[in-house]
Amino acid sequence: MYKVLTVIGTRPEAIKLAPVILELKRRPTKFSSPVCSTGQHRLMLDQVLTEFGIVPDYDLNLMTSGQSLAQITARALEGLNRVVAQENPDVVLVQGDTTTAFCGALAAFYQQKKVGHIEAGLRTENKFSPFPEEMNRRLVCALTDYHFAPTHHARAALLSEKVPRSNIFITGNTVIDALLWVRERTQWQIPDLPEGLVEQVAHHQVILVTGHRRESFGEAFENICGAIRDIADSLPEALFIYPVHLNPNVQKPVNRILGGHARIKLIAPQPYPSFVWLMDRASIVLTDSGGVQEEAPSLGKPVLVMRTATERPEGIAAGNARLVGVTREGIAAELLHLLTHPAERTAMSSVRNPYGDGHAAERIIDVLAAHRPGAGKLKSLNSCDKWAGFERHMNDAKVA
Repeated sequence: MYKVLTVIGTRPEAIKLAPVILELKRRPTKFSSPVCSTGQHRLMLDQVLTEFGIVPDYDLNLMTSGQSLAQITARALEGLNRVVAQENPDVVLVQGDTTTAFCGALAAFYQQKKVGHIEAGLRTENKFSPFPEEMNRRLVCALTDYHFAPTHHARAALLSEKVPRSNIFITGNTVIDALLWVRERTQWQIPDLPEGLVEQVAHHQVILVTGHRRESFGEAFENICGAIRDIADSLPEALFIYPVHLNPNVQKPVNRILGGHARIKLIAPQPYPSFVWLMDRASIVLTDSGGVQEEAPSLGKPVLVMRTATERPEGIAAGNARLVGVTREGIAAELLHLLTHPAERTAMSSVRNPYGDGHAAERIIDVLAAHRPGAGKLKSLNSCDKWAGFERHMNDAKVA
């Protein structure tokens, strides 16, 4: 039995790893698949795990109020090192660019275990943007044996860093798997939402907002809030819906600048089905989130990215998204332009999604299955139905 330990800690990791964990559990004769949660996020993480029916075998429960990056890193590494030593897995799977992912990879290295990095190869080439995520993903890369790159662009970044081509596998992004599964469920059942919000959505042009990046705390975040308020004041048909991250550095400026406005709805972080339902009904998505940059194009939603750089250039190059910076004037101008030019919104909604086709988790587990002792050669993957046509899909959406 090949043992794969999956490490999760935050809400985005849970969303993107849920399809992988469920795919592992669908192959019980080939894989043992324990799950460890660090609890880097708590409430938001638990919501997602509950939605997908995942109960971690280990919960380190590391979240405490006001802890520093150094403190969470030290505690996560110590806890994960114990779990890896106890489980003795063949492979440790980590996802993305979180502190949990970095510590999971490092703990696996300390125990001389193989590492699989899901969503490998994303780069901005600025180690402080996003912070600390850019360095987390680079450090994980150095420890990784299986690099599961979501796109051609991500593979090219890994190749430029001398990662062996044979260790890189283009799979698409697992967030598309999760998104399409949840969207199908919300087509026939409206999820729980704050009272009156469904009716308001039906009568307004909706702009869905997410904002939480650490590097935007302070002046940049106040600029983001100011731009939202400017457009809400000037366009009575616009309704802003903002599920506000629980971090006090987000809560304080958002509530101070945006609170009390009739057409800015500040709501609690939503369960994933509720968020997908809202995104599916938005005219525009305004975000600094990495995952949302991948999700929104799958639903045909134009994305304005409130950052100065992005590690996901595929959507921008394809025309799904635009990078609008973090100045109040710049964000407001781009948003106003897109709201008042429906033909441009339609054009941004019509391009091919460059992030995959909804079968990334299956491909990832196919790779691990092909690497089990006695499993045969990897070239047999190319004949599997779930790989057929995928290369053509990704080539059609390819970013040079």
